[in-house]
Amino acid sequence: MKIYVVYDSESGHTEALAASIAEGAQSIEGAQVFLRHVNEADVNDLVEMDAIIWGCPGHFGTISAGLKTWIDKLGYLWARGKLVGKIGAVFCTTASMHGGVEATMLNLITPMLHQGMIIVGLPGNIPENALYGSFYGVGVTCPVETSPDDPVHAPNENDLALGRALGRRVANVAGKFAASPGMEVRG
Repeated sequence: MKIYVVYDSESGHTEALAASIAEGAQSIEGAQVFLRHVNEADVNDLVEMDAIIWGCPGHFGTISAGLKTWIDKLGYLWARGKLVGKIGAVFCTTASMHGGVEATMLNLITPMLHQGMIIVGLPGNIPENALYGSFYGVGVTCPVETSPDDPVHAPNENDLALGRALGRRVANVAGKFAASPGMEVRG
């Protein structure tokens, strides 16, 4: 099965989380994972994918401009139903606690629903998420540097473990759909 992970990242935080998601997905047998920065990602590649995971830094509770511009290019695919029935999942990073993680993930899910995609979240029974509670996907806080002298606050190992868990979950679900033609939901 083919999984596309596309991300926007400004200071490397979201890129690190995206890489952990790709790593988790790649750990599932049969998964072929494509990791692309939004500036390198071609929306036409999505047609050949079984699962699509996209994410960005949260900007005041919503999608970053870079990823939103890319998502806005999906109209042609939407008009032809090309993403209907594909597995979708989302992730984001924010700069502050309560900085819009859930709002950003819900905003990231909305275009997937418009495309007819099947959304995969991260259940609480997954050990990495049992106490964290990132149910809509993976959303983590990486405090922003307020001056050039501040240390970089990259995602920590727990954050990256959540990313790997989401990647594995998406790959497992996509694998089940790919293995069961009767489960295919293409419109």
